[in-house]
Amino acid sequence: MTIAVIDYGMGNLHSVAKALEHVTHENVVITRDPRRILGATRLVLPGQGAIRDCVGELERTELRGLVEDILTRQAKPLLGICVGQQMLLERSEENGGVECLGFFKGSVDRFPGDMRDAHEQRLKVPHMGWNVVEQHHDHPLWAGIDNREHFYFVHSYYVNADDDAQVFGTTQYGKVNAHVAIGRDSTFAVQFHPEKSSRAGLRLLENFVTWTP
Repeated sequence: MTIAVIDYGMGNLHSVAKALEHVTHENVVITRDPRRILGATRLVLPGQGAIRDCVGELERTELRGLVEDILTRQAKPLLGICVGQQMLLERSEENGGVECLGFFKGSVDRFPGDMRDAHEQRLKVPHMGWNVVEQHHDHPLWAGIDNREHFYFVHSYYVNADDDAQVFGTTQYGKVNAHVAIGRDSTFAVQFHPEKSSRAGLRLLENFVTWTP
């Protein structure tokens, strides 16, 4: 049994792998070898930085087609993290507009420049730090995690998915209700960093490694 963290040159690979090793006795590998990816029992698609660079590196390493095929066939559980979530949408406003993998219908939009809280205090972009996640539907990856639990975020762009049935968690930042957890079939993707989210994040990863869609 092997969990493959897909290495296309972007993302917090080693922190994600270490967090996974903390919650499972299964073999965790960081790899860009198509044979090892196809042979793994479940996959993690991380991402960090500009989305144009992430999509570009996925193409440069010739892994985009492989990931799209795995998503289409729903061959095994896959967890997207941060920009790894954003890439699963149709398009992103970042970098002047980027076409993404299109597994989920919807877009990745930028937080407005003049963000204010309920007291009209200016909010910073990027959205950085701990925030509450409101669970919208039951899902095996939420098992043992309280509704409105805090998770750790670092992002200037947020997911706006078209299908509410695929939105499993949202976070309010200013007037924006960001879709920070989305799922479809054997794919689940989150904007926050579970590997940096203490007990709740580790529990989500533990749920992922035992999830049988």
